[in-house]
Amino acid sequence: MTPESPALPLIHGGDARSSRSALPLLPPLALYIHIPWCVRKCPYCDFNSHTASPELPEEEYVDALLADLDQDLYAVHGRQLSSIFFGGGTPSLFSAQALGRLLEGVEQRIPFAQDIEITLEANPGTFEQDKFVAYRALGINRLSIGIQSFQQEKLKALGRIHNGDEAVRAAGMARQAGFDNFNLDLMHGLPDQSLDDALADLRTAIALKPTHLSWYQLTLEPNTVFWNQPPTLPEDDTLWDIQEAGQALLAEHGYAQYEVSAYAQPGRAARHNLNYWSFGDFIGIGAGAHGKLSHPDGRIVRTWKTRLPKDYLNPAKNFKAGEKALADDEMPFEFLMNALRLTEGVESRLYPERTGMSLSSLAEGRRDAEQSGLLQVEPSRLAATERGQLFLNDLLQKFLT
Repeated sequence: MTPESPALPLIHGGDARSSRSALPLLPPLALYIHIPWCVRKCPYCDFNSHTASPELPEEEYVDALLADLDQDLYAVHGRQLSSIFFGGGTPSLFSAQALGRLLEGVEQRIPFAQDIEITLEANPGTFEQDKFVAYRALGINRLSIGIQSFQQEKLKALGRIHNGDEAVRAAGMARQAGFDNFNLDLMHGLPDQSLDDALADLRTAIALKPTHLSWYQLTLEPNTVFWNQPPTLPEDDTLWDIQEAGQALLAEHGYAQYEVSAYAQPGRAARHNLNYWSFGDFIGIGAGAHGKLSHPDGRIVRTWKTRLPKDYLNPAKNFKAGEKALADDEMPFEFLMNALRLTEGVESRLYPERTGMSLSSLAEGRRDAEQSGLLQVEPSRLAATERGQLFLNDLLQKFLT
């Protein structure tokens, strides 16, 4: 795990060879921490997750995470961390002691913003009241609980280790542990799911009063069990009915849609994800973690780490598996791929601020998208129309060069 010094092309403001200038202000900085182990791999999951052995290498992995972070400190440029997200896998498999040592080590290296948001992903089958009280005492102030469904036959089809009652209890235990801000992850379009089934799941979730709901359609991804052995999924007409009725139900109960699959009570949108979608910066540490880092001279670099846990923990191997500096002609698509997921889009000024590129570099694609009814005709904002949100891939194609 020897440090790698970045060897990246410099982009200078005013250089005639580039239309990109130095960034006037670096974007907010977040940290993503990947913990790759699960109790069991789900058949639909294409994330970098691996079945845990009886004894997790907690101490060794925390040491590796901090050493990995040390190698990315060159990209901090004096900023504070605005958010931290523990993703997986199932991060709640780790003890509070291990996560506490990790958070302490991170804060020693990068100062935390006073109002930092720290999110931990957890599954109902891993909930233990004392453990979650201890997590809250560490400063973890937001949970994201992977429910997926409350119906036993659907959970069995998805390969989940919990049942519906455990899912309901998990939300109550989160509140009892002191978490007044938590997300529930819920899927629709499940095998043999009807409209009534989907709405029953949503109503159960809403009754638990989460501050945030991630509600998204099951898709069959390559390199998964479901891809090779596809289940029977609902017809397109049923999927459309579920989407329309579910969105209406969520709105009726005060959950505003602010992203393709994210709904929140007022003021409770996930700040970590908002930073991601508005082309903010994030350091990614852990097996397979990805990062996006901006530099004052205009360089914007995507990084990715060694994927397999055994390789990530191998002292003979580097943490970093690769990095790529974004070219000028990639910038419109890269920026809008994130920003246009937001239902209200972003202010137009954010594009030059976050990319160093002139708004004129969007002009041709913007005209085409507006004329096609996919992008709002609003000079001060970059936002998809309702039709554009439904056909987001078509909209983004307008900005590919």
